[in-house]
Amino acid sequence: MDWLTYLVLPLIKIAIAIGSLLLGVMMMVLAERRVSAWLQDRHGPNRVGWHGMMQPMADGLKFIFKEDLIPGHVDKPIYLLAPLVILVPALMTWAVVPFGTTDPTQVPTLFGQPFKFQLSDLNIGILYILAITSLGVYGVVLGAWASNNKYSLLGGLRAAAQMISYELSLGLSLIGVLMISGSLKFSVIVAQQTDIWDWNIFRQFPAFLVFTIASFAETNRAPFDLAEAEQELVGGYHTEYSSLKFAIFFMAEYLHMIVGSAVNVSLFLGGWHLFGIENIHWAFSILIFCAKVTLFLFFYIWVRWTLPRFRYDQLMMLGWKVLLPIALINIVGTAIILAF
Repeated sequence: MDWLTYLVLPLIKIAIAIGSLLLGVMMMVLAERRVSAWLQDRHGPNRVGWHGMMQPMADGLKFIFKEDLIPGHVDKPIYLLAPLVILVPALMTWAVVPFGTTDPTQVPTLFGQPFKFQLSDLNIGILYILAITSLGVYGVVLGAWASNNKYSLLGGLRAAAQMISYELSLGLSLIGVLMISGSLKFSVIVAQQTDIWDWNIFRQFPAFLVFTIASFAETNRAPFDLAEAEQELVGGYHTEYSSLKFAIFFMAEYLHMIVGSAVNVSLFLGGWHLFGIENIHWAFSILIFCAKVTLFLFFYIWVRWTLPRFRYDQLMMLGWKVLLPIALINIVGTAIILAF
């Protein structure tokens, strides 16, 4: 049974996770356009399929069959590698996020083994997330540099400065949560938030605020999309990309949004817990988790179509002079409260 436990079950979980993430990207592409249309009082895509439901598939086919242009002035090996460098970490991050109950007594069994709704419950789950997400900046910078284009290079430099600046605040915002939970494991942190008043959003609201804002900056979403500002940089770091390579950059942004929302839900919003409903059946834990992530993704879209883009000096000032001090003060305050 060892080969089932260590090979077959993980492969099934990986297939389910990747399939769910890619389906989530397709749904987000449609939701982005339909919700923005609703917010602006206009019609979104509503022709391809029932209420435009097949629009993401049409967009995907369009990208696949578009002519794949590779400019002659690019550094071809790095140019081709960059989209994968930003996509693969986005998929890898999901490995430690629990998307349903991990209690062995509640989960279903497969081949006689408990089928926990988490790929791997690492002892250093939080550190793994921070390490893997920090690799995404390499895809942006390498794509910008390999494009040999001034607009792309400016977008890459902006993205590098922005992501490094906000990663610091994002990492420090988690220290308070770790001090309270005493563990780096996601399953332990979620298990401590069974009751709604134990959710870390109430116990660590400054940390939640900093983490949420920093996650917007890390995903290059408006109002933090300075790296691809059309009015200034044409398309920014992906100006020279077309066809499926551009689609991969596009997918990576939505994957980062989905994973960022899932991490936020797990750390601050109780994960799959909600008034004990998750104990009725294991399926309810997955539904609760997906509902919370969906609400957070709606918030991403809402913010994009509500707030204007920051100036670059405002963006850097927010990261270094506002979020970083709040994260440090929260750490000190949490330490004092735990000490006394």
